[in-house]
Amino acid sequence: MISRARPPTRPAQQLTLRPARAPESHTPGALLEELVPSEITLGSPIDYDALDAAWALADRAPRPAQVSNIRCATAGWTDPSLIACGRFYPREVRTAQDRLRHYSAHFSAVEIDATYYAIPSASHAQRWVERTPSDFVFDVKAFAALTHHPVESARLSADLRGILDPTQEHTLLAPSAQSPEFVRACAKAFCDGIRPLHSARKLGSILLQFPPWMHATRDTARWIEQTRALLSDMPVSVEFRHHSWTDPSRLERVLSWLRALDCTWVCVDAPQGFSNSTALIPRVTTPAKAILRLHGRRRETWARRASVLERFDYLYAEDELRPLVGAAKTLADQAETLHVVFNNCREDFAVANAKDFAALLSE
Repeated sequence: MISRARPPTRPAQQLTLRPARAPESHTPGALLEELVPSEITLGSPIDYDALDAAWALADRAPRPAQVSNIRCATAGWTDPSLIACGRFYPREVRTAQDRLRHYSAHFSAVEIDATYYAIPSASHAQRWVERTPSDFVFDVKAFAALTHHPVESARLSADLRGILDPTQEHTLLAPSAQSPEFVRACAKAFCDGIRPLHSARKLGSILLQFPPWMHATRDTARWIEQTRALLSDMPVSVEFRHHSWTDPSRLERVLSWLRALDCTWVCVDAPQGFSNSTALIPRVTTPAKAILRLHGRRRETWARRASVLERFDYLYAEDELRPLVGAAKTLADQAETLHVVFNNCREDFAVANAKDFAALLSE
């Protein structure tokens, strides 16, 4: 049974995650097993009445949270605030191994976001395979270098750091400072690291989430095509974070282009009206899979510099989720499977909402 004892009202904990440098042996287990908080600051208080209502609905969800071909999931299972809140993991569930096993009893899929910060080893991915049921699947967020993001060189393996100029060690590598050779090497290391998931048929998709500064231009499209080629036979999904990609004058061309690349279009629910907003467009570009990612609707932090927990600090209410059920069913009718991933990663918000969604689907 889930432990959901309501804690006393208190200032919420906002955790800033600063994972340690990956060791020389390229086994960033501490990072990938458990993201440990290194800084805690005060945030906004939690509305526990709303959270109680979310869990009341969640209690009606099937276990695991899957309805027909629709898998509901969260973006991660070891978020420090999720562990600290004490409302999902029982007290006796204390290790990374036990947490994944507990999570996989409640959900049939998960998204791994830690792989954006550090490339996993194959042995680490093999442990994920062994600790989950045979039909469990992982969506894996691509390493930062593969999506035109800055990379902290201190988190690279010794082999990858060897490609860099000595002056680039222990620096934040801007995309412009990442050579084609470096990006190719990162792609190979990333694919090698997650190969056990693919071999075990547990790899749902590699998520390429592109930054807001990548607008819909021909140069950007060519860069994405080159990145897709580096991932060879792996299943790939693409999420854009600039409104130009969903402009009505361009949308059909973008969708056709993704079909040609064999890339899954990621549908997004997020605050609207900003340059980094994309409309929720329930379309399918790969027959095997569709993905709906829900980031919450916290407008005040969406378009400004904010921590991950500030930006995604949002609990969906039932009346906000119900209209999305129709979009999910539209996607599921057109694809073999649909992943509905909640990225509102404060405490147990994503867990409760993912179960809420499964409960609404099963009505």
